Amino acid sequence: MLELAIKAAREAGAMLKDLAGKAERIDRKAGEETNLVTELDRRSEEMIIGRIKAEYPEHEVLAEESGRDSKKSEYRWIIDPIDGTTNFAHGLPIFAVSIGIEFQGTLVAGVVYDPTRDEMFTVGKGKGAFLNGDRISVSTTTQLIESVVATGFPYDIRSNSENIEHFRNFLFEARALRRLGSAAIDLCYVACGRLDGYWELSLNPWDMAAGVLLVEEAGGKFTDLDGRLGSIYSKTVLTSNGRIHDQMVEVLRKGRSSWQRRK
Repeated sequence: MLELAIKAAREAGAMLKDLAGKAERIDRKAGEETNLVTELDRRSEEMIIGRIKAEYPEHEVLAEESGRDSKKSEYRWIIDPIDGTTNFAHGLPIFAVSIGIEFQGTLVAGVVYDPTRDEMFTVGKGKGAFLNGDRISVSTTTQLIESVVATGFPYDIRSNSENIEHFRNFLFEARALRRLGSAAIDLCYVACGRLDGYWELSLNPWDMAAGVLLVEEAGGKFTDLDGRLGSIYSKTVLTSNGRIHDQMVEVLRKGRSSWQRRK
């Protein structure tokens, strides 16, 4: 199944690389003014699902644009056809194809493909995390003040400003703070040590299904923002190299407390 995911991601990614910034139609999702979708999101998703269904017609699929199909299976494929659609639509070369695979509710494999840099991140539960076939691991940074961390902003930022508080606090607590615009790439960069930590609010399962498994298999840690057991269905994500995790949790707790007092 992992090989099929790799082939599907690479095929979709090749199409997207050639068409970045060239979408003929850009729509806004209902009720989400800043959440874009292009006809290429749909085309990429159709390509990936077509490959999966040709090999495993009985498997369930959960995908960003088409939602959850009616199949009931022990296997579920979780697909983000373009993670970083806004970047993609504007020709900003930071986007990826993400495919995660669950078995009986547990993530067991996944791929994230960045076609711009031709970087294929792959992972199998208990088998390690890899970039273009080479094993990867998280960074060894132990202090938040020496760390580079990243975040993203939810589409409801105009009505929920909590992450602005967190962003401000991390500006003072970390060495540097980045906002790349692709959760899947952020997670991959934690897994391979380019980032030391990453948090975000209001995510969906397809944003992080493959990425969080990559972080864990690379030796990192995945929880919710309070440091509790993480789930791709919980809407929030905090990942790190594990060494700065508690420090990040503390910054997030302080930020939430001060934000709630001002609401």
